[in-house]
Amino acid sequence: MFGDYLDPLADEGYRLLLVDMRGHGRSDPAPPESVTLERLAADVDAIAAALDLERYAVLGHSTGGFVALQHAVDSPGEAAQTIISGGIPSARFLDAAIAAVAGFEPEDLRAQVVASVEAEKTAQTAAEVEALMRDQLPLHFADPRDPRLDEYARRSAGTIYRPEVLRQLANNGYGAIEVEDRLGSIREPVLVLVGARDRVCPRAASEAIAAGAPRAELVVLERSGHFTFAEETDRYLDALRDFLGRHTRAAA
Repeated sequence: MFGDYLDPLADEGYRLLLVDMRGHGRSDPAPPESVTLERLAADVDAIAAALDLERYAVLGHSTGGFVALQHAVDSPGEAAQTIISGGIPSARFLDAAIAAVAGFEPEDLRAQVVASVEAEKTAQTAAEVEALMRDQLPLHFADPRDPRLDEYARRSAGTIYRPEVLRQLANNGYGAIEVEDRLGSIREPVLVLVGARDRVCPRAASEAIAAGAPRAELVVLERSGHFTFAEETDRYLDALRDFLGRHTRAAA
């Protein structure tokens, strides 16, 4: 999903590990029923142990944000920092996404977007998933006709899609995250990033995370929808630099 949008951080000395989660992308196939938020969160610990990472930050966007937040409550303090980008703490916030899809504007794109979201539950081939993801892009940008939709498609080209995993998630509430009442257990600093016009994971969800996690801070990208890293790349990267820099210095 991130394509090369985070590469400037690597140029500045950060080591970036872009992980294909269990059953996703280039990772080995896995039984779809094993792709749960709890299992994916436990995999974060396993990856860190396998790579001998003594100190690391976890960044997750969208469903990856669900995983990062699940990890933060299941393994508090294991990550030095956690960054939740376009996430939610409870499945109740998905009601807003359902309403946003049903009433999507502009009207001439509504049928395309509605059909693409519904197709997640039944997609059978990687080509089908690739097509529905492209049809769904207008939902994810604040401006549904943003010319950068094409740029995003180009920069994320080569993505390997797993329809069986998408079906599993789409038919089961995308993991049905429910950690809102456990946010107080998170020990590490948390950065919460959200687009002010996010139709998928609404601002209220990020505000709830920031209010519940003891060491959390919220950054709202005012001109963005769900794909903040593509819509306001410079500000997104600046927020990461500031957060990671401050907390890395504090730990030194």
